[in-house]
Amino acid sequence: QVQLVESGGGLVQAGGSLKLSCVVSGSMFRIYAMGWYRQIPGKQRELVASITSGGSTNYADSVKGRFTISRDNAKNTMYLQMNSLKPEDTAVYYCNRALPWGTWDNWGQGTQVTVSS
Repeated sequence: QVQLVESGGGLVQAGGSLKLSCVVSGSMFRIYAMGWYRQIPGKQRELVASITSGGSTNYADSVKGRFTISRDNAKNTMYLQMNSLKPEDTAVYYCNRALPWGTWDNWGQGTQVTVSS
């Protein structure tokens, strides 16, 4: 059973930075494309950024140029560096597999990011 543990969220002022981490256990992490997702209460969960097993990346238009996704296969860990944060980035951030793979059924608890004005 795969375990997903997100960390690194917190309260930050607009324009500030945070770095999120996702530790994946119980899977062949190195072969999977992975992604960061976020969800605002009452809104659909959206894919923010993704990274293939080889390191190719894609970003949602809303975060392009501000966020950077990366992975360390030796540590079974994925990261999301978030710079120039805006209040509209406020959400719970989750990690999971991404295309061409489907998501695992079990999501982690996520990590809360709150950006104040």
